[in-house]
Amino acid sequence: MNKEPHNKNSGLVKDIIIGMSDGLTVPFALTAGLSGILDTNHLIIVSGLSEIAAGCISMGLGGYLAGQSEVEHYDTELKREYSEIESVPNLELKEVEDIFTDMGVEETLSKQVALQISKDKDRWADLMMKLELEMERPAKNRAAKSAGTIALSYLVGGFIPLFPYIIISNSKSGFYVSCIVTLFALLIFGYFKSKVTGQPVIKGTIKVTVTGVVAAAAAYFLAKAVS
Repeated sequence: MNKEPHNKNSGLVKDIIIGMSDGLTVPFALTAGLSGILDTNHLIIVSGLSEIAAGCISMGLGGYLAGQSEVEHYDTELKREYSEIESVPNLELKEVEDIFTDMGVEETLSKQVALQISKDKDRWADLMMKLELEMERPAKNRAAKSAGTIALSYLVGGFIPLFPYIIISNSKSGFYVSCIVTLFALLIFGYFKSKVTGQPVIKGTIKVTVTGVVAAAAAYFLAKAVS
């Protein structure tokens, strides 16, 4: 029997988008702002590397805590379902019947299916988690994988606007090249992000690109004004 293809890596894609979005935008804004007041690449590079390191740690830690909270929340709700199955089985059985009835199954058949499912408490609890609470079991090592993916994506995204300053000695030239390279990166990232998330491609691409450009422009002109 052939199974329809479904995206089982939605969590991975989500983490990549989170890390890459901030990785492209924040370091780009920082280096652009510093370019408005500094004539040397050294301080821009050091500041950019420091920000990328801090961003990787912060974003990665945030991803880990979010993933851990997701696992803990699922485990708490699962224990509650087991407890309710033990303490109020008739009520839980009625809830199963109602679920299938709401799905269009005849009442008599719903009762038969509910009775069949209730013979296995693990399947019973799993069904209640999926259909009543609409919760899927988090993937194994979800928190650690999420943290690593977000941090790595931030690292990759952050080096794109910083790299021109490393290979070009003149800060102004580095700034112009960084703007061009990052603009293309934002366009490409916005395109693929829109394709993956199912958003209108043109609208999604423009939205991502404009966000990065506005952030960088604000940082640049603010630094100029302050200096």
